[in-house]
Amino acid sequence: MLSDEGVRVDRNSELRPRPATTRSQLMLQTVCEMVRPRTSPYQQARVQIRDQGAADWTYTMLGSDSPRALEEVARREADVASVNPSGTLTVAYRGKGPFAEPLPLRAITVIPSLDWLGFAVNESTGITSLADVKAERYPLRVSVRGQRDHSIHLYVDMVLAAYGFSFADLEGWGGAVSFDAGMPYEQRRVDKLERGEIDAIFDESMTRFVAVAEQHQMRLLPLEPAILEQMEELGFRRSMLPGNLWPTPHADVPTLDFSGWPVFTHAEAPDDFIYDFCRGLDARKGEIAWQEPGPLPLETMCRDSKDGPLDVPLHPAAERYWHDAGYL
Repeated sequence: MLSDEGVRVDRNSELRPRPATTRSQLMLQTVCEMVRPRTSPYQQARVQIRDQGAADWTYTMLGSDSPRALEEVARREADVASVNPSGTLTVAYRGKGPFAEPLPLRAITVIPSLDWLGFAVNESTGITSLADVKAERYPLRVSVRGQRDHSIHLYVDMVLAAYGFSFADLEGWGGAVSFDAGMPYEQRRVDKLERGEIDAIFDESMTRFVAVAEQHQMRLLPLEPAILEQMEELGFRRSMLPGNLWPTPHADVPTLDFSGWPVFTHAEAPDDFIYDFCRGLDARKGEIAWQEPGPLPLETMCRDSKDGPLDVPLHPAAERYWHDAGYL
């Protein structure tokens, strides 16, 4: 229709997105398409939201796998973030390991992802325990994750410290530490094994790595009960790496759990914001890809489970939403 001034007016204009919202949605939706798995499927995101004309960004959300996100949320530099795996959040919440004091963090949800920590060495080394490395001052040549801020380094450093040595000690004994890009089963790291440049890989993603380990005559080292007790005091979970993951029968290996991708916030985050965040996640659960087919299983993501450990309390508003929505 035309107004009195002859300007065309859309009767549904109030239902149409405002220009600023359109521009924001363009960026968000385009990025969602861009981050579909391609050559490099491991990507992180920082999303900031504010009202048009506001001086400061109202909310910042991080899609990350790094423990640095824990500090950012604790300092109120970010409002919501993720980390991999759940044990990292628990250690920070307890104020253990590298965290000098408990961080004021609360869980919102946890994405299921079953995994374990693995210490794989060539059988030719004769090493059957990390204790042997220290006792023999063995010059082990280890490949670890090239991403220096990944949680895998927190786990490995804490375990080695429990055994009484570090990567610096290992290098002092004539060994070497190689920071290599990619997952432990990827060819760029396997090539180093085949060329004899390394004789150990310390990493996660054991569900896909154990076949590589068997093919290259590597053994997964068990963690002794006393070490596992120390790790549990920090906030890590002990677990058994199932022998049935190997192509041929193997014994279960006692190690640390590396499961779950928790989403968390500050303990004093506004209730309305966290409630709306949960509502938004619920509304889009069918559009968020995860490791299994189908929508995100929110009915298990708000409670403790084997593949989604949850040892940190839920934010009160998150708990309220999950109850209101029928998931708790």
